[in-house]
Amino acid sequence: MGQHSRQEVARRAGVDPDYVDRLVELGILKPGSGGTFSPGDARRARWVQSFERAGVPLEGIAAAVRDGTLSFSYLDATAFDRFPGVSSTTFRELSERTGVPLDLLQVVREAVGFAEPRPEDHVREDELAVVPAIQLQLSSGIRPAVIQRLLRAYGDGLRRIVETETDWYRTEVELPLLEGGMTEAEMLAAQADIGSRMAPLMEHALLSIYHGQQEHAWSKSAVEDVEAALERAGLYRRVRRPPAVSFLDITGYTRLTEERGDEAGAELAARLATLVRGSSRDHGGQPVKWLGAGVMFYFPSPGEGVLAALDMVEGVAAHALPPARVGIDAGPVVFQEGDYFGRTVNLAARIAEYARPGEVLVSGEVVEAAKGTPVTFTEIGPVELKGVSGTLILHSAHRAA
Repeated sequence: MGQHSRQEVARRAGVDPDYVDRLVELGILKPGSGGTFSPGDARRARWVQSFERAGVPLEGIAAAVRDGTLSFSYLDATAFDRFPGVSSTTFRELSERTGVPLDLLQVVREAVGFAEPRPEDHVREDELAVVPAIQLQLSSGIRPAVIQRLLRAYGDGLRRIVETETDWYRTEVELPLLEGGMTEAEMLAAQADIGSRMAPLMEHALLSIYHGQQEHAWSKSAVEDVEAALERAGLYRRVRRPPAVSFLDITGYTRLTEERGDEAGAELAARLATLVRGSSRDHGGQPVKWLGAGVMFYFPSPGEGVLAALDMVEGVAAHALPPARVGIDAGPVVFQEGDYFGRTVNLAARIAEYARPGEVLVSGEVVEAAKGTPVTFTEIGPVELKGVSGTLILHSAHRAA
């Protein structure tokens, strides 16, 4: 198993050779014949240093390893082969060699999930794999600022996936092993075996879902291109309607978490997500972001957004959850890094704050854009909204009789 010298394992772990010597003295690393180390030793050195930086005493780790309380042998499992080492190239050297701006390369480290590196820090091998895509984008005329936004969107989206996955793995795999009577060391070894078998399948599932999402988004974009081409040729006339943004909020969520704890609040948010996700997609919309026990949605059609909101409010009530309220506005929005911005977004949030429990409240722009939808509106106003100048005429939405 020994493949790396002392200097090589230090380089791959991103630590000083003296730190490797210290781990050997403490018995955390055990070199093989000839003083060589395994790929797992490089991971152990890097992970132990991260533990120490997080405040875990190195001597305490060593004592736990010596008496068998802890073992890092699980880092030899194939599931960890995907985690690469540190290259011999610094960020400054990589920028000079490739012509990619240094600040753009530093965003790659941010997307991977770590703090912004210094120019003299060494590039990880997985970060090197991102560089050819950046070079192609730059050579195609794509602006560095746009590439940065895409990298951050990748990082943010995948971070949420990985954090959810890690929490699920701990509650569904690791804790049951401990509750079954295993020691921490036994659990770590057992979970590594499970993870090694599960990881490639989960990776394949993630890629399959990603490709499906790409097909959905690309086909939507292609429809818009075809419509535009036909319109220019005088063969088609689109019905131009502004998109809608809606905010759904569960009333009493803060009080519930204060009275029953964060776990009850998280359970409520999970039940809400299950209910509203389907309703939004049934009406051509999509959840944009989750805000505790609240959700922001985007709908290409304001009328469908109103119908979805009525479905959601009724569904929440039918499942004995605290009442929901919804605010909707229609108008131009700015899309960036997976989120929507602009006055329409801000106004929809303020309308939701003004709505009463169980009410779907909309702006006049939504009423105008929702003509032909099987809903009726009751005028409310003029009203003053927090953070909005002047007064607005709002409307309460109901299903048509």
